[in-house]
Amino acid sequence: MTRRVEYGHVEDNYLERRQLKKGAAGWVLLAGLGVAYVISGDFSGWNLGLAEGGWGGLAIAFCLMGLMYVCMSLGLAELSSTLPTAGAGYGFARRALGPLGGFATGMAILIEYTMAPAAISTFIAGYVKALGILPESVPAWTIYLVAYAVFVGIHLWGVGEALRVIFGITIIAVVALLAFVLGMIWHVDTANMFDTVPDGSLGSSEFLPYGISGVLAALVFGIWFFLAIEGVPLAAEESADPKRDMPRGILVAMGVLVVFGALMLIIVPGTAGSEAMGVSDNPLPEAVRVVYGENSALATFVNWAGLAGLIASFFSIIFAYSRQLFALSRAGYLPRWLSLTGGRKTPYMALIVPGTIGFILAVATGGNGGVLLNVAVFGATVSYVLLNLSHVVLRFKEPDLPRGYRTPGGAVTTSIALVLAAVAVVATFVVDMLAAGIAAGVLLVALAYFWFYSRHRLVHQAPEEEFAQISEAESGLH
Repeated sequence: MTRRVEYGHVEDNYLERRQLKKGAAGWVLLAGLGVAYVISGDFSGWNLGLAEGGWGGLAIAFCLMGLMYVCMSLGLAELSSTLPTAGAGYGFARRALGPLGGFATGMAILIEYTMAPAAISTFIAGYVKALGILPESVPAWTIYLVAYAVFVGIHLWGVGEALRVIFGITIIAVVALLAFVLGMIWHVDTANMFDTVPDGSLGSSEFLPYGISGVLAALVFGIWFFLAIEGVPLAAEESADPKRDMPRGILVAMGVLVVFGALMLIIVPGTAGSEAMGVSDNPLPEAVRVVYGENSALATFVNWAGLAGLIASFFSIIFAYSRQLFALSRAGYLPRWLSLTGGRKTPYMALIVPGTIGFILAVATGGNGGVLLNVAVFGATVSYVLLNLSHVVLRFKEPDLPRGYRTPGGAVTTSIALVLAAVAVVATFVVDMLAAGIAAGVLLVALAYFWFYSRHRLVHQAPEEEFAQISEAESGLH
């Protein structure tokens, strides 16, 4: 997009004060991080799509959004092995689309990753209260505060420690999903999936009770099965061998999530009914109780592990927002002080500032996780359009760029994801015009900040900017 930028002066030790810990993660931890980003979506949130599109509408949404994420993940595997920096999405788009495109992508991702933990903190509070862990008199905001304080604190302690804690919590959640599948799959009855009465709208039927419009409305909830998997490349500067580890970590995580998502979509409504599960706050434990009774040990275990799944996603997305903010700040797109790192090589301001904003928003919205989630989904879908476009552009613009991994199908694969992502952006306005409008407004304000201020003060030493400068210099030789 625009290349009219200026690089400002920085002190000699600028990058020394902005160092991340190298070699903290291999491909197994990266795959665990990818699953952790998303796994809360298997325990709750997706099921609300049953109320929007019925089982058939959500099933179509799952297939379409699953295809989008698989195609995009294949593209990200290539991009992250080719341009391994903490900027990830911003860095890829910076190289392909110029500074404005890079900043727009980075800000869209930052909106997603700031809002998603805020939404998940409200879900954590709901689970804690449902489990009776604390007295009813304890206000929900104190739970949000403790969640942010504890898990931001662990990230401040160190990235290696944080990734290992994330991995451990994720294993607990995965074990719970496996226990749920083994205990419930034998009780699936397809009649339960189609218990929603058709409303008579265009195309409505037993399979699509809310017709064609229901499919579009369900797309946002199809996204919830996979939302945030694209955050894995943000750990590039902290991985042991990004050219090898990044593609493997992303694709293994995506495979796990597709399998679990499909199983939840079939088993939950197939045992407890689409009508009832479409309005449930904790669908997995409720489905178990329908089959095994109120005092089921499996339901209690899944309930507790559902809390672990929420914590895993909350914890890991804190990592993601800090690295995206760190990279944008280090390159001068956002205030530079946000990228300072401490003695343990953690970006402490990039951890604390979005966490504070997320906590304030969770309290200010009265714990309305649905609104926060819809804002996050808008940011995500906009970033997906730009990420897939970046892959397509780089394939044509720099065909000879050394790539550690090449996407099967090349630009065709990511073009499929690009079209589906554009449809998903439209769907966010269909589901919640206010939330999408708020997110769009925040993004426009950020772009104005870049255009009138920060584009005149970028830092040429930042890795993402160096990659872009090398590309521009090489193109000038031809």
